[in-house]
Amino acid sequence: MRFMVIVKATQESEAGAMPSEEVLREMGRFNEELVKAGVLLAGEGLHPSAKGARVYFNGDQRTVVDGPFAETKELIAGYWLLELKSLEEAVEWVKRVPNPTGEESQIEIRQVFSAEDFEAPQDVLDHEESLRQQIAAQQADK
Repeated sequence: MRFMVIVKATQESEAGAMPSEEVLREMGRFNEELVKAGVLLAGEGLHPSAKGARVYFNGDQRTVVDGPFAETKELIAGYWLLELKSLEEAVEWVKRVPNPTGEESQIEIRQVFSAEDFEAPQDVLDHEESLRQQIAAQQADK
């Protein structure tokens, strides 16, 4: 099972404050543990919402709103994508994440859908798998 571990934004991350060298080293050690355990699929920090945009949909209309966005508690500062056996295992890993500021913060864990979760015709599932293989091939070529 794949799990997205979502790091919530803070006022500091939204202000563009970069982590200290100490925090970067702590996170690097934690990421190394994930890699050695063979569970890390991806993980990145995100720029503040001021450098982003949202696209709102209403029927066939599209409205673009540039950041920043007001509700910091609803924003994402980074993520990990992990391959694990259960939500319980994901929780155990997240409990080990360094708390960079020492202040109150939160990390959300959400299971990622897999093809087996959908009741879709086989041709749709086959097409989706073909796209995943194309992506993997493109990544290998880089």
